[in-house]
Amino acid sequence: MELRARFWVLVTRLLGMTTLSSLEGSDHSQFPMRLEEPAEHLEPVFVPPLVKDDDLLFRPPGRRHDKGEGFQFQCDYRAMTGWQKCSTANDRTCWLRNPDTGERYDINTDYETQYPKGVLREYWLEVTKSDITADGYTFANATVFNGTYPGPWIQACWGDTVRIHVRNSNPDRGTSIHWHGIRQLNTMHMDGVNGVTQCPIAPGSSFTYEWKVLQYGSSWYHSHYSEQYADGAVGPITLHGPSSGNFDEAADIPTLMTDWRHGSVFGKSQEKNIRSILLNGVGDVTQFGDPRQQNTSQIPEPYTLVFDNVKDEPELGPRPKRYLLRLINTSIGTTFVFSIDNHYLSIVSADFVPIYPYLNSSILIGIGQRYNVIVEAKPRSGPAQPLDENGNYWIRTWAADKCGPGVGGNKSGTYMQTGILRYNADSKDKPTSKKWDGISFACSDETYTSLRPVLPWIVEDPINKVAGDIGFQHVAVVGKGPDDHPYPAARLAFQNVTGQVSDFKPLQINFSDPVLLNLDNPYNTPNKLWEIYPQGRNGKADWVWLAITVDTIKKTDTKAHPIHLHGHDFAILQQAENTTFEAQNIRINRLNPPRRDVVLMPEGGFIIIAFKADNPGSWLLHCHIAVHASMGLALQILERQADAAAMWPKSSPAAQEAATLCSSWNDWVAASNTATPLPDDSGI
Repeated sequence: MELRARFWVLVTRLLGMTTLSSLEGSDHSQFPMRLEEPAEHLEPVFVPPLVKDDDLLFRPPGRRHDKGEGFQFQCDYRAMTGWQKCSTANDRTCWLRNPDTGERYDINTDYETQYPKGVLREYWLEVTKSDITADGYTFANATVFNGTYPGPWIQACWGDTVRIHVRNSNPDRGTSIHWHGIRQLNTMHMDGVNGVTQCPIAPGSSFTYEWKVLQYGSSWYHSHYSEQYADGAVGPITLHGPSSGNFDEAADIPTLMTDWRHGSVFGKSQEKNIRSILLNGVGDVTQFGDPRQQNTSQIPEPYTLVFDNVKDEPELGPRPKRYLLRLINTSIGTTFVFSIDNHYLSIVSADFVPIYPYLNSSILIGIGQRYNVIVEAKPRSGPAQPLDENGNYWIRTWAADKCGPGVGGNKSGTYMQTGILRYNADSKDKPTSKKWDGISFACSDETYTSLRPVLPWIVEDPINKVAGDIGFQHVAVVGKGPDDHPYPAARLAFQNVTGQVSDFKPLQINFSDPVLLNLDNPYNTPNKLWEIYPQGRNGKADWVWLAITVDTIKKTDTKAHPIHLHGHDFAILQQAENTTFEAQNIRINRLNPPRRDVVLMPEGGFIIIAFKADNPGSWLLHCHIAVHASMGLALQILERQADAAAMWPKSSPAAQEAATLCSSWNDWVAASNTATPLPDDSGI
């Protein structure tokens, strides 16, 4: 193995910092929705023929089957005798109903505890190296799934079980796959985090993930091995279910947006500093840089949506069609503002949480966040927004101000015309449309009062009470310079705050000894691996509250951070920008506050979140800016340790499988690493 690869094996094993993953681009659009064909050395998978829709075997709402074999996907509830589908274009709130009993699975069902009985969905993913030309400039040896960027579309229906076989054919380093936002109720061992739930999957090894579809909506999957997802190991997830807004058709594929590099984050390649923006895996590199970057191959056609503008209603006559778009930010470090010229967005879900629909001309999407939006095929005109006479409109993805390093913000000349909406599929003209007036480019989440969940939560008192003015736990984002601490790679950390910021202690993990295999250890004192450990009570809806702030004492970091919690949705009790975190500024909202799994901690301010301590295991909380997580901005929440230890004793099949995976990882590291190892506690 080349020296560079050996170096990164050493760094990721012994300085092992958890990070996220981001996406990648390619010269072809995303794989169609289907059961993926495995590589030759894997078992073949049967792609079932399309069966005529009926009450219990039906295509997902808005899906069309005239797109070819790749769209032969159906929800299958044939195990639920007496039930029938109930989703219609004018009422998407219903999913399944039993006409004899009156029971329903719909938008008001508590999806954390109730779900229909679906089927097993099985996929095969292979992590490989491939040259990807997403925007006219080739990324050599990108890390991708099944040779494509973005990776295969994984989709399932509410109540299904998803099983994904992952083989690592990347010869240079390990991998693990995180299924972003998936609840993983009582399946911590399937969360895909190196050093926490598993050892990395070594080159040549395989691991099978399996999880239950308790939620519905849009998400993505990505490598959680250091910053590997920035090299392209990303793909979309769609979990079909009801919607709080009505629509006629769904866009053919989810809409993934990302900032895109052109060289691996592992090593010193200068190409990684060449950046652009991709929408669904395509972009135009010549629109970036000063002077403009030169392409090395053909610039691909931009991502294009095609709308038909009329839907005939039997009783009401013609009306505009309504289209469902699934927007997913899979970026390395950029928060985006998404907009379509002359078209309003009706926002109907935030992450996996259905919300009461509201209209806006744009939407801000933080890293890891997802929104389902409905767009009516009826362009709106105004003095500053004239209609395009050829029926073409720009789809725009701006980098939010101060939230998009390397790709610009709302500055003069910044390229953000990354896609086209056409009403004539044969048109080749560029749009002449103008951007909406009044769009905000501030790096600040969607308005707090707009995100009203359909299924309400009432948040109770916290079980993690502490002495002090606020009465619950508080961590701050702190930073350090390169020479004033013993952690050579770390620059950021979450630290407990009790009157002042504590010593700088970034998260450290051991890739070779995951927490899953140490749940029965007697941790009676605070441990460097985790800062929060609620025990909870069986059968009780105990709540954990957590304030996350900037460093108000040393002010080493006051910027916005997208904060992601694994294993839970959380309620956002307060979100305050440029506000000092002190008792007189706290305004808690317990009555159906916004909830999701990624929240943008605003610049110079703070957030207060709350979640139920009902999912035993160790769960990562981290910033989803890839480099920030790799620098140490993460912590673990050891939740109900005794229950977790009882679920996964060392004799359990899950723990034994994890130990086998660790054995293959350690064997590979020993065979490939000739450098002098560093001590396990050397930091990140």
